[in-house]
Amino acid sequence: MEELLLQIRKKHFLPVYFLHGEEPFFIDRIEQEVDKHALPEGEKGFNQTVLYGKDVDHLTLLDYLRRYPMMSERQVVILREAQEMKGLNELASYFENPMPTTVFVVCHKHKKADLRTKMGKSLQNNKQIALFESKKLYDNQVADWISTYCKSHHLSIEAPAAALLAEYLGADLARIANELDKLVLNIPANNAINTGHVQEYVGISKDYNIFELQKAMALRDKPKIARIQQYFAGNMRKNPLLVTVSGLFNYFSKVYVLHSLRGAPDAELLKALDLRSDWFLKEYKVAAANYTLAQTIAVIHLLKEFDLRSKGVDTDLTNTPEEDLMKELFWRILEA
Repeated sequence: MEELLLQIRKKHFLPVYFLHGEEPFFIDRIEQEVDKHALPEGEKGFNQTVLYGKDVDHLTLLDYLRRYPMMSERQVVILREAQEMKGLNELASYFENPMPTTVFVVCHKHKKADLRTKMGKSLQNNKQIALFESKKLYDNQVADWISTYCKSHHLSIEAPAAALLAEYLGADLARIANELDKLVLNIPANNAINTGHVQEYVGISKDYNIFELQKAMALRDKPKIARIQQYFAGNMRKNPLLVTVSGLFNYFSKVYVLHSLRGAPDAELLKALDLRSDWFLKEYKVAAANYTLAQTIAVIHLLKEFDLRSKGVDTDLTNTPEEDLMKELFWRILEA
């Protein structure tokens, strides 16, 4: 994607940008760059058109695409929510021979386009078309993406801070980018973003978050676990049970892997656990020391059980509040 963005910023435009896939963030970003660089603001009134898939038919769209620009070298046509356009496949002939003076941006979000159709085939191996699939990141890719995003804004971020953001915000890249933009505005240049910055500006409690819970679980620190449980119970909207269960499941899954690789060198452990620094590995070693392999397996089974219960399986959620389930889960982990 970065090469595509670089060409757009250099004003080396192609007639068609067909952007499709499950992750809307990257599609939005490419559209924004075309909008920013293809036309000066003074020309957009005459030469830029934004249409929506559910509101336009293919014949009307073709009329826009085949117009000539007014007193400009190009016009821009942006089709948003293309996945909702009934006649999208009728554009195959246009894609085979697009107007050289039109920059056509197709934003097909939340799912892949079917490239087996006539239209799909017309998009492939076509030098006049940028065909970009926007893929969702896996959870273990988010922290690295955060680091890359920060570098693009001339900031660095410490590994624990990137991991905290990834754990707290999940794979919602638009939300992550919004929070990082706030950090960019508040942190002086040449300063690395640390967990303190994240806690202050993103609004994550310093003492009561999923990382602190994992540390407390690793140490079997009952008083701290009780305090975190009480805090989470009073803030269930920000700390839903399903998210907490997911975070603990990922954590204890790594503890399980650590048990299976006992005695292996740290370099091998870091790779197997998909960790970026020794800082995290030390904590997992503490957890492995405090939970035997059998206990770790029991905890993982327990988390699977509560994952289902948090979704209403075998539990009447109308009579069993999430906070009660969470309290039961924490203490059963300690008793595993």
